Amino acid sequence: MTVLPITLSAAAVAALVNFWLATRIAQVRTDQNIWVGDGGNELLTRRMRAQINFAENTPLILILVAGIELAGRGGLWLAILAGVYLLGRVLHGIGMDGGKWGKGRMIGMMVNMLTFAILTVTALLIVARVA
Repeated sequence: MTVLPITLSAAAVAALVNFWLATRIAQVRTDQNIWVGDGGNELLTRRMRAQINFAENTPLILILVAGIELAGRGGLWLAILAGVYLLGRVLHGIGMDGGKWGKGRMIGMMVNMLTFAILTVTALLIVARVA
């Protein structure tokens, strides 16, 4: 049986981040008594977008991490990159609220794009048998 410890660890942490993002949405829904849609509440809209953005990007990141790990090209660098990606997603989630933490959104998106670039180039080099 093949075990992918980096991928499995990253997926577990990603599940926790997704749960945290969902909890933040539920908090606003409960406080504002909004049970369907966003009710025109900007904070709820922002938090919903943070979660869906996470859900749009994270599966592809995990697929790339798994592929690189299956190819035997993982290691400490891949674990660190996955951890930095997830930290960036937390910063993005906090930053989506705006205010003094608003820069977290920009930092999170920069980390997101850089992670995609590194993993994509690595995967292509592996396929081309260059790496």
